[in-house]
Amino acid sequence: MSNAPNTGGLHHVSLSVTDLQRSIDFDTKHVGFDLLLEFEPSRALISNGSVLMSLGLPYDPALALSHDAFSENRVGLDHVSFTVENLEALEKAAAYFDEQGVDHGEVRDLGEGFAIYVMAFRDPDNIQLELTAPYPV
Repeated sequence: MSNAPNTGGLHHVSLSVTDLQRSIDFDTKHVGFDLLLEFEPSRALISNGSVLMSLGLPYDPALALSHDAFSENRVGLDHVSFTVENLEALEKAAAYFDEQGVDHGEVRDLGEGFAIYVMAFRDPDNIQLELTAPYPV
C-alpha cells in the first residue's frame, strides 16, 4: 500500500501576471470567469464556477524579470485548459474570439486516442490557454 496522498480534482490555478487589472478584465470578459475578491494590493481570485484561479503580480518584484512574458518552453506551466460543453460550443467560442479580436488557434481534432477537440489562445501575458470539447458520447 502506498503512502502517497489520494488527490482529487484540480482545486485552483495561480498565475503570475504583469498587469492585474488587465488580466481580470480579459478573463472576466473572454473566458467566463467572475471576480470573487481582490486581496492584498496585487492579487485577485476569480472563478468560472468549476475552477478557482488566483491572479497576482509576482510576490517579489525585485526578482521579476523586466519585460517578462510567459513561455511554455521554460520549466513550469505549459498551458491551462478549460472544458466547454461540445464541439458546437467550441466553434461558437472561436467565432466570439474572432468578433472580439482575440487571437486563437484553429479548432483541432486530436483524434480518437484523446477523444477531444481543442483550441488554443493566449492571455495578455502570453500564457497559453485552451478550450477543450469532448467527443460526442
